[in-house]
Amino acid sequence: MRVAIVGASGAVGQELLSILAERNFPTTELRLYASPRSAGRRVEFAGAEHAIMALPEDGDLGADIVFSSAGGSVSKAHAWAWASHGAVVVDNTSAWRMDDRVPLVVPEVNAHAIARHQGVIANPNCSTIIALMALAPLHRAFGLKRATVATYQAVSGAGASGITELREQTAAVLGGASAPSGEPADGPPAPRKFRHPIAFNLFSHDSDVGEDGYNGEERKLLLESRKILEAPHLAVSATCVRVPVFRAHSEAIHAEFERPVSEAEARAVLEGAPGVRVVDDRANNTFPMPLAASGKDDTLVGRLRADSSLPGGLALFVAGDQIRKGAALNAVQIAEALLPD
Repeated sequence: MRVAIVGASGAVGQELLSILAERNFPTTELRLYASPRSAGRRVEFAGAEHAIMALPEDGDLGADIVFSSAGGSVSKAHAWAWASHGAVVVDNTSAWRMDDRVPLVVPEVNAHAIARHQGVIANPNCSTIIALMALAPLHRAFGLKRATVATYQAVSGAGASGITELREQTAAVLGGASAPSGEPADGPPAPRKFRHPIAFNLFSHDSDVGEDGYNGEERKLLLESRKILEAPHLAVSATCVRVPVFRAHSEAIHAEFERPVSEAEARAVLEGAPGVRVVDDRANNTFPMPLAASGKDDTLVGRLRADSSLPGGLALFVAGDQIRKGAALNAVQIAEALLPD
């Protein structure tokens, strides 16, 4: 396959390169694209150097597979033009997720939807992917009716600038300063990427809040889960929070099913689910953690227990690397499903 990556200089673009190499994706030609300010930068892949290029105006990326992670506005403007030149676009942005023409795919959950593509396939939001890695197998077994989800989302979900802000603010606080510049003062470090200080703090996810009181990230969890599970009446209420963690999102989930579900039944289902690893050691108080999930392909699931507020309901906790399974790995898995037999 001829492969193109749009947004090759970003965190997801770099992770895509690593995963393509790790999984020996059959790449006959690689083309890397990013903004004009990154053009000319050289990146190594499979023992060879590749120059990052600016996007061509005619939309022909010279590829069979295009991984797009340069932002929603870029995908919104160009994805169908790239597809018109014969490429299948695997889009990591939010641009086309809810478009009826575009399958929204987690391969372990709804790989069958890939066959319906018309040139563009969407990668779901990272928090949706991580939640559904646990909820989808339970849904298949017991019929999911509703879920409440509280997320603990790492700063790398906001890109490299989010990581830099957490690192600089943390150093400033520990050094007795209030700002990344190191200048002493009485207040907290001044935020730049985020609306509020992130070091030793947490706050509601930095997406706009709608009239219904839910922010964009919370709304994605509802709407994307309904589309992926083909469950239009599924009820999901989410509270999404940004936390001072560098990498990997965690989520506390309370779920109700069409019939009462025991902890033992849920554990048996999850232990057999692809891409899931059960981490549930009560004796040693060891459960899913972002540090343990970082750099891993599997989504970690634990804290399995009956929901004391809802007889027959289930409570659980998950952690997953939002750059790998929440973005780059999921996209490569979609591309692998497109390979000829």
